[in-house]
Amino acid sequence: MMFPPGLGPQRSARDAGHGYEHLRTLRPSGPLERRHHCSDDRRPGSGHRSSGRRRGSPVRLERAPHTADPRRTRPRCRCCSVAPAAQHAAQPRRADIVRCVHHRSDRLQRHQGDPGRQHLVGSHRGQPRALPRCRHLRRHARFHHAAARHGPPTVKALHGRVLVIDVGTTGTRAAIVTRDSRVKHVAHRTTRPDTPFPGLVEFDAAALAAVSLELARTVLEQAGPVDALGITCQRASTVLWDRSTGLPVGPAVGWQDLRTLGECINARAQHGLVLAPNQSATKLAWLLDAHDPDRNRDLCFGTVDSWLVWNLTEGHHHVTDHTNAAITGLVEIDGSDWSDHALAALGIPRSVLPRIVDSSGPIAAATALPGAPLIAGIAGDQQASLIGQSCVRAGLAKCTFGTGAMLDMVTGQTGPTAAGRTPRGTFPIVARSRDRVITWGIEAIMLTAGSSVDWLVEDLGLIPSATASHEIAASVPDTGDVYFVPALIGLGTPHWDYGARGTLIGATRGTTRAHVVRAVLEGVAHRGADLVDAAEAETGLVIDSLRIDGGMSANPTFVQALANSTGKNIEVAPYTECTTLGAGYLAGLAVGLWSGPDAVEGSWCPSRTVEPTGTADRTPTRARWTEAVERSSRWIPALSALDF
Repeated sequence: MMFPPGLGPQRSARDAGHGYEHLRTLRPSGPLERRHHCSDDRRPGSGHRSSGRRRGSPVRLERAPHTADPRRTRPRCRCCSVAPAAQHAAQPRRADIVRCVHHRSDRLQRHQGDPGRQHLVGSHRGQPRALPRCRHLRRHARFHHAAARHGPPTVKALHGRVLVIDVGTTGTRAAIVTRDSRVKHVAHRTTRPDTPFPGLVEFDAAALAAVSLELARTVLEQAGPVDALGITCQRASTVLWDRSTGLPVGPAVGWQDLRTLGECINARAQHGLVLAPNQSATKLAWLLDAHDPDRNRDLCFGTVDSWLVWNLTEGHHHVTDHTNAAITGLVEIDGSDWSDHALAALGIPRSVLPRIVDSSGPIAAATALPGAPLIAGIAGDQQASLIGQSCVRAGLAKCTFGTGAMLDMVTGQTGPTAAGRTPRGTFPIVARSRDRVITWGIEAIMLTAGSSVDWLVEDLGLIPSATASHEIAASVPDTGDVYFVPALIGLGTPHWDYGARGTLIGATRGTTRAHVVRAVLEGVAHRGADLVDAAEAETGLVIDSLRIDGGMSANPTFVQALANSTGKNIEVAPYTECTTLGAGYLAGLAVGLWSGPDAVEGSWCPSRTVEPTGTADRTPTRARWTEAVERSSRWIPALSALDF
């Protein structure tokens, strides 16, 4: 198997001379029980479903007959070089433990003619008959049995910490999340996408995986062993790679990429599919048309989480979780499986798709990392931020104020009745899943938030830095009746007007720089209130207090304006970015680091709470704001006509 540089299986000097060079794979000749078939059962190079080799057949390792010394042929743990004792024939070998982490039938038997191994996996119920002496192999054996039962792992959280890999749009980090909800040992690397042409956003998938693994190894070296591994990432970015080589096919296409705008319009007109260009569906179809027009190559599709798991497990697992799958535009309304209608309409073969797994639960051993930690949590970045701010029950909501802003709210276990945007301009999302039970939520979107402040700094030159906006805006008590509508690239929830444009209205000869800066901050706050109003109207639930994170959450003037505009208490998260903490919660829940969602909710400790000031009714101000929004709308009619 070929892997991108630095990602493939590594042989250390300890491995040489211990019998690995004499191992060969043979097809079993005895009767086999039928395995459960899932899309990632095929090993690299096994081909399509029509391959002559029976899919899912277990592989038996036998020693070459010329190997004389049994001590040289016993597989050794690459972590500590401990080999199983020769007299324990029933002990699991490393190949058995690592390669069958999921979906193996309880009744599966090895080749009946091999008496030394027929008792090895006779049943997955209970513990192995004899665990290896090496503590690393013992951990893998327990993971193996836990994952096979599709339930919580039998291992306990021994170290009180989990490793998290967090891949954002402009940067990648690895960190440790501890039992007391602290984020430690953070390692970060800037990983910006390329924009070869306006509207096109691409990135190097191989380089992204290499950076992620490098940062994870650095953190593990500093922190030591962990109980589990969690992954969170940018959503809907699309990666296509060759199953046999593990190499990316073409560029990875970022979620912001707009090259398939026309295909989204055609899909709606011809097939009734409601797709947006920032979803993966049309991006995947475009990549397949460009690199596999006949659909005869053995390729794998995945969002960033799938690509990371593939590399972390050295090409043995092709999976994604419910939160990332639901954002692709390729799943059924209930989120249970891939949509045959969407696949047929776009010409996407099901064989390229990953298996959908829980957001929290045992998935696979990350054998590419020291100690091979158990991958036990996966989520998209906004869903990770949602649980990272302890929003685990219906009515709890958070809003992340970054370049744009995303308000996510938990609604419960009742799924949506229709796909696509709701009448209030929100979108149904999978908040998380555990034990095959999906918890749903809604998402409201602001297209321009922190980028409005960047506009003041980088384009207008009104302020020296984004952090200076607080002091400058606080130098005046109000905006002087100046309103700014942050519609620099259109308006999102609830309007969804791509033709709206940024508007500064009410300026006079007495308007100063401070008034303009304050108007920009209050304009973003008013848009935040729009998101809150839409979420409450859509769900019928009341948001008692709004939890926020993101870069703008560190701006006191903005946070106070948000409290005044929404009429809600604003609870500021203890960390600027809560995605890492949320992925840690999901992985920790799977291994017992936290007992359940209630324990996660109880761990919430905001850095500060900001209450609305004054006793005046906010209705007149909001009415004035609504008038300003109306004047900014439909400035470019052709773009306003777009409906995604």
